[in-house]
Amino acid sequence: MKFFIDTANLEQIKEGAALGILDGVTTNPSLMAKEGIKGAEAIKQHYIDICNIVDGDISAEVLSTTFEEMIVEGKELASLHKNIVVKVPCTADGIKAIKWFADNGIRTNCTLIFTVGQALLAAKAGASYVSPFVGRLDDISSDGIGLVSQIVDVFYTYGYETEVLAASIRSTQHIIDCLEVGAHVATCPLQPILGLLKHPLTDSGMATFIADTAKMQ
Repeated sequence: MKFFIDTANLEQIKEGAALGILDGVTTNPSLMAKEGIKGAEAIKQHYIDICNIVDGDISAEVLSTTFEEMIVEGKELASLHKNIVVKVPCTADGIKAIKWFADNGIRTNCTLIFTVGQALLAAKAGASYVSPFVGRLDDISSDGIGLVSQIVDVFYTYGYETEVLAASIRSTQHIIDCLEVGAHVATCPLQPILGLLKHPLTDSGMATFIADTAKMQ
């Protein structure tokens, strides 16, 4: 499984990259706004800054809502860096745009996926990734992990090369669950990834080793 960090915070991205296990980054308008990034030029520069930290796929989201505007904006985003993947919403215009991008050699991440049907349409249009939102489905008493599992099974059955990028990951357990159902990628804040390191027996074992090492001095 690949690990992407879901943030626009450069310090967190640097911290994740320093671990040596980070494969990419996803962002969205809300995350950009949280970091105080305003204006088209500032947003584009921020994406370039991210690309200079992480040598992996960087999802850059279009803010447009019509097919024609998405194409213009997506082309501009893709031109910023070879690692940019254009993030497109799962709407009728978005699916049309994904098809156009696929036909013109631009990779895409179809976002805001909440059903297996939406994921199927995105894959048929040629999306590089689909992003089912696990946490948001769980928030309304639906089964986010179950959806990831469905999509993985359908893509395997029909031979789609589109990767399942599990998004809206809220916890370390979500990551483990996504691993178990075969998601290709999990994107989340840094803390759930760091949570994979934690176990009380590791902590107690280290404490014992440190204490015993002191006795040997």
